[in-house]
Amino acid sequence: MSNISAMKIAVCIKQVPDSWAEKKMGSDQRLDRESVDAVLNDLDEYAIESAIALVEANSPTGEAGEGSGHTITVISMGPERASEALRKALSMGADDAILISDAALAGSDALATSKVLAAVISQGGFDLVFCGTESTDARMSVVPAMLAERLGFAQLTFAGKVEAVGSTMKISRQTEFGVEEMSADLPAVISVVEKINEPRYPSFKGIMASKKKPLVTQNLADIGVVATEVGSSAAWSSVKDSLPRPPRGAGVKIVDDGNAAAQLVAFLAERKLV
Repeated sequence: MSNISAMKIAVCIKQVPDSWAEKKMGSDQRLDRESVDAVLNDLDEYAIESAIALVEANSPTGEAGEGSGHTITVISMGPERASEALRKALSMGADDAILISDAALAGSDALATSKVLAAVISQGGFDLVFCGTESTDARMSVVPAMLAERLGFAQLTFAGKVEAVGSTMKISRQTEFGVEEMSADLPAVISVVEKINEPRYPSFKGIMASKKKPLVTQNLADIGVVATEVGSSAAWSSVKDSLPRPPRGAGVKIVDDGNAAAQLVAFLAERKLV
């Protein structure tokens, strides 16, 4: 990256229901997001950290931000409160943020999501796009590939290590057959796994600075996407029916009257755990 004068990096993130919260489906068979706390998708934090670390490693100052010669923009699609997730990304070290928020987006599937994100990325003239592997509310892991296809970018997925050599991105990823080394010239879309790094905690200085960083909200008209192409009516997939998770059953209590070990082995064998 050192011989690229101005690298524009986009990081796609999502605000999701807290992983620890009890979730339920609404009457429309969509996840009820209003009744639980919303947080920045855990897996997207690794993508943010990867982008910042890459800039730091290829910056004359050794730091991201002004003076690095590169910019990091976080992009999200969602309701107005998704700006909270964007602000956290800004406090980690991203430079600016874009939120695409429009009532017509409600119920959009992965195809529509990738269409909207690709439109923003294309308009922004980004060279490199980072994504987490998936969102914790959908667990589909398809948006990075869809983005690469829509943008006509190279695709490097499930990266456990990322580095830049000139205008070429190199990644390593762990597979069942061993470690694969892959590379592609820019522009490219890279998705990263959670073992790639340890996301930094926003510092007090970073939190205060994030309040002054630009966060632009756009609607579908701003990015040139037609409302009939997104939302639940345009979705290629939908949930037809759902049932609440059954209550947890009572546990098995083993009293040690001399044969507790045998009872424990029998319990584990019954569940094919031994």
